[in-house]
Amino acid sequence: MSNVPVAVVTGSNKGIGFAIVRALCKQFPGDVYLTARDPGRGQKAVAKLQEEGLCALFHQLDIDDLQSIRALRDFLKEKYGGLNVLVNNAGIAFKVHDTTPFAVQAEVTLKTNFFGTRNVCTELLPLVKPYGKVVNVSSMVSSSALGGCSRELQQKFRSNTITEDELVELMTKFVEDTKKSVHEKEGWPNTAYGVSKIGVTVLSRIQARMLNEKRKGDHILLNACCPGWVRTDMAGPQATKSPDEGAETPVYLALLPSDADGPHGQFLSNKTVRTW
Repeated sequence: MSNVPVAVVTGSNKGIGFAIVRALCKQFPGDVYLTARDPGRGQKAVAKLQEEGLCALFHQLDIDDLQSIRALRDFLKEKYGGLNVLVNNAGIAFKVHDTTPFAVQAEVTLKTNFFGTRNVCTELLPLVKPYGKVVNVSSMVSSSALGGCSRELQQKFRSNTITEDELVELMTKFVEDTKKSVHEKEGWPNTAYGVSKIGVTVLSRIQARMLNEKRKGDHILLNACCPGWVRTDMAGPQATKSPDEGAETPVYLALLPSDADGPHGQFLSNKTVRTW
């Protein structure tokens, strides 16, 4: 078993994830894993970094596939005895003018962005070693979507006692409500991506609380963040930030010094804690 520290970035063959891997290759004192659903694309991305003189390793990961997540979990356990840095970056978004029915968009978007991310956390958080860092890439859209929720939903999502089961119930309800075309009547905003990212931000707050309760002495820091509006396939060419600029806040959180006692359980953008 290797004593080398190890970092994993989900969904990292392109865009912000790729930029996060690039930055970690330069700054993280250990092995950095680039992951992708498609091994061909993943290997290509690793080769691109090699051309820049950087060394990333590849492991297949499809966060929609529990077996794929568990294969990564077993590999990390066997080779490294755990994990030091986990960046949950993988996510999808439908384009603004996409004509796919909203209920389908809701189901597909939440399947990956919320439920897939949650599955990765369920399998990999127990592997995170003392002084480890976990970064869940959310979005400022989670804040604006929260503002578009009914007061009752806002209270639930801001609650300091909401449980993971209750959050899962709410995310499931959103998908069901869209299928019945009653989501707006039920107090939801008209954005599947926004609701999926509310889920990621709130999940992060719950996970941080759980770490405080169950693993207080391990000094693990877990946060959600918004990379900003970044020029990627997802956000389009008009966005204001380059992928490298988008990677800055996630990388900052991934590389917090071991004596840092925060931020933890927060939502950050531009390296600054935002009010949720």
